[in-house]
Amino acid sequence: MLAAVLYGKEQLRIEPVAVPELGAPDVLVRVKAALTCGTDVKVFRRGYHARMIVPPAVFGHEWAGDIVAVGACVEGFRPGQRVMAANSAPCWKCYYCRRGQENLCEDLLFNNGAYAEYIRIPGRIVARNMYELPPQVAYQDAALAEPLACVLRGLEETGMQPGDDVAVVGLGPIGLMFVRLAKTWGGRVIALGRRRTQLERAAALGADQLILTPEVADPVEAVRDLTAGRGADVAIEAVGTPQTWELSARLVRRGGTVNFFGGCPSDTRVSLETSLLHYSEITCQASFHHTPAHIRKALDLIAEGVVTAEDFVNREEPLANLMSVLRHLMSHNGHLKTAIIP
Repeated sequence: MLAAVLYGKEQLRIEPVAVPELGAPDVLVRVKAALTCGTDVKVFRRGYHARMIVPPAVFGHEWAGDIVAVGACVEGFRPGQRVMAANSAPCWKCYYCRRGQENLCEDLLFNNGAYAEYIRIPGRIVARNMYELPPQVAYQDAALAEPLACVLRGLEETGMQPGDDVAVVGLGPIGLMFVRLAKTWGGRVIALGRRRTQLERAAALGADQLILTPEVADPVEAVRDLTAGRGADVAIEAVGTPQTWELSARLVRRGGTVNFFGGCPSDTRVSLETSLLHYSEITCQASFHHTPAHIRKALDLIAEGVVTAEDFVNREEPLANLMSVLRHLMSHNGHLKTAIIP
């Protein structure tokens, strides 16, 4: 089969490799669509991922496709089914799994390899985090379930309630998913972005108020002006820089909650005003990854039409063009996703 093999920093080759062999509990899927992701761009730039990728390796983790073969011990799945699977599965035995924090599992099994004609799904993921697609759900829609599950979990963690003012900083695909979900859940969404095109997309997905940050003297005051001087009930940081982490903490009202969703570069630090956190009782949290329950919920939302690829995927490219796609995404902020069709 043809696959995209990462050898190191920006070293990617589209080359023939062996179709993965199946163990008794595994499943082989023909990939029908694999979506680009900010994490994949970071992996391409850095040449590795500490927890998921050790080069040389096939990578990519947002996908959907058709089962072509199943191992001897597989139950509940058969060739011909349309499926998607998450990129991980917890052990369900460790300290964190027993406390409902499967995303922090001590033995979290990751799986990559979507930028290829076929992908092997390990037995643990088959049993705990793979799903047949409802008939009305297209492949590209289904491939959004993994990032949507992360967003869903992040928004749940904030305790957002209907009627809350929710400020979303950063309007890439993840930020736009936060806009869509917060609006769906009855929030009043304030979208903050650096480009008009980003704000236009946010408005189309339900944002109530738009702030073009380069054109305001102080984004904090701009948010307060829209919230009777209080600040947002919830602020979501969806960029991943120390500067936007610090900004987001200042956007919330007294007693508000900020979620530092965007992952910053390694070894970076932030400076937060202690008196603000203490006397205003601001809750600071961060969200990492997803759980099987959130994958199921995300796929249900997609089946209901709450989130569709039409809003988050703006082009298709063959696998042969993946290198140029990743280079383009490295140099263009505010991009949407590209569907890679192996």
